[in-house]
Amino acid sequence: MSLNDVKALTFDTGGTILDWHTGFRTALAEVGAKYGVENDWGALANEVRRRSLGAMLNLGENEPPAYNFDDSHRRAVDEVLNENGLEAVTEDERRAIWWDKTHSFQCWPDFPDTLPRLRTKFICASFTILSFRIIIDTARRNGISWDAVISCEAIGKYKILPEAYQTAAKFLQLDVSECMMVACHNFDLDAAKAVGFKTAFVRRPDEWGAEGPPDPEPNPIHDVVVDTFPELAERLGVKG
Repeated sequence: MSLNDVKALTFDTGGTILDWHTGFRTALAEVGAKYGVENDWGALANEVRRRSLGAMLNLGENEPPAYNFDDSHRRAVDEVLNENGLEAVTEDERRAIWWDKTHSFQCWPDFPDTLPRLRTKFICASFTILSFRIIIDTARRNGISWDAVISCEAIGKYKILPEAYQTAAKFLQLDVSECMMVACHNFDLDAAKAVGFKTAFVRRPDEWGAEGPPDPEPNPIHDVVVDTFPELAERLGVKG
């Protein structure tokens, strides 16, 4: 399939670009050590992710959203702490997990050097269910520059609703067929493909730590499947 018409790459950011698992695991382990609690911190990091993500997908389908992903992180962290012997953790300590740590997540190491290369040929936009502030702060933290940040927070319709993808293309003044969704999650790519986006699956085998990602194998409908971002650049004809 020809990809010559693609003018913009829209990137899932939580998971595909940012290593949330290490961030949450480290922050939870630190507060556990302070309170003398032992647990499988990697498993609890994944539980925070499952709950916070589950509260965001399809948000806005029936009524305007009443919260964003920061609110969702806060609730998920509160629940996981309270259910695992950490009820005494203070509000400031909780905020250090759901705000401070989240807003300073590290990028996967193969991305920051590849993004400028991709930008020589394509509009490169973070297209995300994360809040604007998470993307702003993590971009500053990791020294990356997006051409645009499109958060579903501004659209009022969250992935995987079709309106989210259609509106992202509209914001870029492009047809959906001129946009390529880049993600490590089939659910995101499948929804983008359904409205006419091209799709690129980038494997992130460590996204969920030792547990492994819930859908590690790409669906055969995707236009490009790669293991790394430098490989994506090569497949898209971007010179090194």
